Amino acid sequence: MPPPAGRTARRWASAAAAETLDDRVYAVAQQLLCPVCQGQTVAESDATVAREMRAIIRQKLEAGETPRQILQYFVGQFGDSVLAEPPRRGVSWLLYLGPLAGLAAGLGIAAVLIRRWSGGRADRSETPVPDAADLARLARELDARDR
Repeated sequence: MPPPAGRTARRWASAAAAETLDDRVYAVAQQLLCPVCQGQTVAESDATVAREMRAIIRQKLEAGETPRQILQYFVGQFGDSVLAEPPRRGVSWLLYLGPLAGLAAGLGIAAVLIRRWSGGRADRSETPVPDAADLARLARELDARDR
């Protein structure tokens, strides 16, 4: 089907981009943890509290509140622990920076160990050449071994 032209194309694009109220409720509910469920968001949970929270989200969205205002409302009711993603302040920065620091430390340790295991061979520019005495001794040992 060819794309519509002119004003119809703009309407079609805006209709495709517009979110329904259910989509907006789901998006906010995904950002909140159910207070009575272990590890489930309000969007995933079938608990009574989660259903009530989704109803409150719907009412607040219909009233014109922003998702940020709605999240702040639930933080006021339940505290920061209701947020699915912890706020990036204070000690919670460790949750975000800890894995990066661990990765950097692991790469540093790996680099040091690889350098040690290679024995510094990359630093040697010449391989020692055996002299005539070494070659004569090697020939005698090989002859003795063959007998």
